[in-house]
Amino acid sequence: MSTQSQKIKKLNEIERQLRKQSQQPLTGRVNLEEELQKIEADFKALEIAYEQYFMGLDRFEPSKERQILALRLRRMVNTHIPQTDLRFRFQNINSRFQSYSAYWERILRLIEEGRYQRQLSHMKWAEKSKPQESPVQPIPTATADPLERVYRELTQAHESCQIPTPRREQVAEFLKRQSDAIRERFGDRPVDMVVVVENGKPKIKVRAKG
Repeated sequence: MSTQSQKIKKLNEIERQLRKQSQQPLTGRVNLEEELQKIEADFKALEIAYEQYFMGLDRFEPSKERQILALRLRRMVNTHIPQTDLRFRFQNINSRFQSYSAYWERILRLIEEGRYQRQLSHMKWAEKSKPQESPVQPIPTATADPLERVYRELTQAHESCQIPTPRREQVAEFLKRQSDAIRERFGDRPVDMVVVVENGKPKIKVRAKG
């Protein structure tokens, strides 16, 4: 049995168990938190899986994994969540899943219509035609918001590599997660965030000013 067949068999078993469990409502804060943690872990893995598929690194769309995550979310929709923090946490995850699903469907339609070029081919092309690190020229802008400038440059870089641009919220969340690491590395020194293209892939780099 191939690796993919084994994977599908395992996923089918998970789906079967989830469908049985859907008849049993979740109760208690501990159980609700555990389920939310599973959902968040599955969601993160699914994001990575779809990006790898769109990049051409994986031959198979993670549609079964997506069905399983949708089942988990549907079970939570039908569950009464009395805790305000857990309810808000679930609503946020469910909203993000709907947004991502719409994005994935849009890219899948482009692939089906032959109007989407996978990132991998452009990475190979970029490795041959670009230097190891090529700074992206910033787009002139009157705004003083550093996030807006970085996002504009990142959009330009993704378009030049013909790669789907991440959502602005994703970039903001990424920079927020990196703030502590930046502070630890540079201390109180002023820094600049620069968008570069390395090996055909846009990246955000932080450099000390001056």
